[in-house]
Amino acid sequence: MTEKITALGQVKIGSPPELFAAAAALGTSRFDPQVRRPLLWALGGGTTPRAWYRWCVEQRAIPAAVAAQARFTVSDERWVAAESPDSNLGNAARWLLDPLGVPAAHRLAWSVGLAPGAAVAAYAGEVTRIAGVGRAYDVCMLGLGADAHTASFFPGSPLLEGDGGAFFATIDVPGRGRRGTITPSGLRACGLIVVLVTGAEKSGAVRRIFQGSEAPAAAPGRILQSCADRVVWLLDDAAAAGLA
Repeated sequence: MTEKITALGQVKIGSPPELFAAAAALGTSRFDPQVRRPLLWALGGGTTPRAWYRWCVEQRAIPAAVAAQARFTVSDERWVAAESPDSNLGNAARWLLDPLGVPAAHRLAWSVGLAPGAAVAAYAGEVTRIAGVGRAYDVCMLGLGADAHTASFFPGSPLLEGDGGAFFATIDVPGRGRRGTITPSGLRACGLIVVLVTGAEKSGAVRRIFQGSEAPAAAPGRILQSCADRVVWLLDDAAAAGLA
């Protein structure tokens, strides 16, 4: 695995198993048994996290103490029931949390049955109760789309122009429906951000983010430059192809 420091954070490039091991190690490193409050760990969505979930279960990469104490959520969520195959937390439950035996009470879901404003208030309130005032997630895992989106920040998202200081929001994404998501301000209130990116189809987005000059409104992943001191990018060789 190769490593370097960039304006967008630390970058580690390696094989998928190496990156999966690094993601698990980074997340569990934030666990401190001497801290009274639980670790708040936000998982990601999409296909790459599912492969990581399976790897974690097979390799027993999440220590039992972490699985028992931490509270798990997702960095963004589609506005669907947990039973839907499109639910990020539902998929995390099926592929990771259920096999680890994480209690249902230790999973923080978006209340998709509420009106958007009420859902944001309820979710933000629970995050504050767990993490404390002025804090978001201890660990925030993100992915990257081929269009350079991350979390639910798609090109042209109004959240990239301003979020009013709120840590969480709901947003209607054209063609993709309503979503709940952490905001740019919320990212800056996280302890650690881990961006896991695999596959050649992401290489163009990676180059745009690291070597381009577009504003975040066009290449949303560039918003992470505003909190680069707490960001670790985990890129496989295919996703990193073409980086200088």
